Amino acid sequence: MNALPFPAPSAPWLVRLLRFAILAFMFLSLLSLLLGAGALAFQIAIQDRIVPGIRVADIDLGGLTREEAAAALLERYQHREETRYAFHDGERSWSATARELGLSFPAEALVERAYSIGHGKDSRRSLREQAAAWFIGANLPATLEFDPSVARAFLGNLAAEIKRERRDASLWLDGLDARVDQGATGRKLNIDATLLTLSAAILSENIEREIALVIDESPPRLWNVAEAAAKIETALSTPIHLLGADRNGALLTPWIISQQQIRAALEVTLHADGERRRYEVGLDLSALERYLATLSPALSKPAVDGRFDFDPQTGNLTALSPSAAGRQLNVEETIARLEAAIFDSVNRRVAMGFEPLTPRFHEGLTAAELGITELVSEATTYYWGSWPNRRSNIALGAGKLNGIIIAPGEEFSFNDHLGDITPEAGYLEGSVILGGATVTGIGGGICQVSTTMYRAAFGGGYAITERNSHGYRVGYYEYANAGPGLDAAIWQPEIDLRFQNNTPYHLLIESSFLGAKDALQFRIYSTRHWRTVIENAVISDIVPAPAEKYVEAEDLYSGQIRQIDYAADGADVWVYRNVYDRAGNLVKRDQVFTRYQPWQAVFEVAPGDPRLEVEEEDEGEAADSN
Repeated sequence: MNALPFPAPSAPWLVRLLRFAILAFMFLSLLSLLLGAGALAFQIAIQDRIVPGIRVADIDLGGLTREEAAAALLERYQHREETRYAFHDGERSWSATARELGLSFPAEALVERAYSIGHGKDSRRSLREQAAAWFIGANLPATLEFDPSVARAFLGNLAAEIKRERRDASLWLDGLDARVDQGATGRKLNIDATLLTLSAAILSENIEREIALVIDESPPRLWNVAEAAAKIETALSTPIHLLGADRNGALLTPWIISQQQIRAALEVTLHADGERRRYEVGLDLSALERYLATLSPALSKPAVDGRFDFDPQTGNLTALSPSAAGRQLNVEETIARLEAAIFDSVNRRVAMGFEPLTPRFHEGLTAAELGITELVSEATTYYWGSWPNRRSNIALGAGKLNGIIIAPGEEFSFNDHLGDITPEAGYLEGSVILGGATVTGIGGGICQVSTTMYRAAFGGGYAITERNSHGYRVGYYEYANAGPGLDAAIWQPEIDLRFQNNTPYHLLIESSFLGAKDALQFRIYSTRHWRTVIENAVISDIVPAPAEKYVEAEDLYSGQIRQIDYAADGADVWVYRNVYDRAGNLVKRDQVFTRYQPWQAVFEVAPGDPRLEVEEEDEGEAADSN
């Protein structure tokens, strides 16, 4: 068998190259083996430890187990949880640790994060992270965790202690003193704003342990209590003196309004207009107003109209008595002055307020201005046989009605113009009809004045608004063929004679006491507005007068007799008045009806007069018949 021989080397350098390659391969294989063994040993070494090169803040955690790393971090940062923070509100203070306020240091979480570097599931990534940490390093921040809900709960407890409701200023009266409460400022902890400050401080590296509480304050609303209190103090400072003069101008003793009376009139009220409030200090002087109203008649003085005489020939008025201005207590003005003085600290004296009263009819007026141009109507009655006292009363009463002017639309009142029928007014005793009999009384004869005035007004066509007849036919009023049914009785103050001037012209009443003729006359001057025709009286149902009556009079002697009442038949009487306008058209037809009762003659005789016995027998028979 033939063996093939090895080829001969072509060159020595090739052998050397081959040897080097083998040696290099062997070296690299050994190196790889060593590196792999080292890497394996490294992985085994850091299996439960943090990769070298990893730091949390300024703490190197490389090569530490997680427990060791957590301990190192807690040792370094756990004191932050125990930091105590102080809160102040004036002299009150509170404190709490950072942990109690919701701060915590998450050491375990930081350790887990540090450990996770280089220990992931992706081996290649983990090797890169390990290499980066080894050669470059990895720094993690040391973070703190803060739960604001814990701090909010703590601040909520503080808020409950700090909270104070606002109390606005108030004012009230205590006796004669004005009391003022200036109120109190409301306070409320602003939890949100305080929490912002606390969060910034608790998470800051520069630990600020004094936390400023943010408190919202609402000052009291003072309204105008000071102004109102000053007004009250002025009102109650001193009494008020009310000054006045009587109707003749003489100064009266001042009325003193005491501080207690002013206090009773003071009214303090709080007015609200939305959010605005205002104290009003006012006065209720109604009680004083009523009192002044009672004083008014005594202090006031009515204006006096002039009395006039009309001359038909010249058409001029002549003053019989002058007019005079009057005055009226102005209660409203006086109350206004009092109110101003009560709130015036200087002027505490008040003059009553009066307003002047101007007479309606004064000397400057002319008859033409008033429409007084002619005689419109007149009436005359006679008082033949009247006693002197009766004649005197008639003259006095007629004089009081002389020269009076009545305006258009105005109502005339006999009693108002006559005045009181009293002895002080000059009236004397005379015969008057009272309670179904003629008796002696003050003012006898005045009904003749009212009857005559009535007839003048009735004849002038004026509207009669009140007329009262006598109980029986009075002889005086039927003298000179005057028929019945046109008499007018008055009795103060209940029974009056009234008529209205229902024309567009003023009227003037004139009276004349014609002593020589035993006559009384009334005339009415104005401008004739219509024509009046009075028909004769219609008399029916006549009832004869009762028999004469005799009564005993202690002041008479035997044989003397005095008649105190006169016989008169009873009857129903109608009187008709026809009123025509200027064209002659009938405007109205008035009917006046009077029922007169029968009246007996009454005589006074001396005691023991035989006619008294007859009278007694008649009365006995009448009693038996009953």
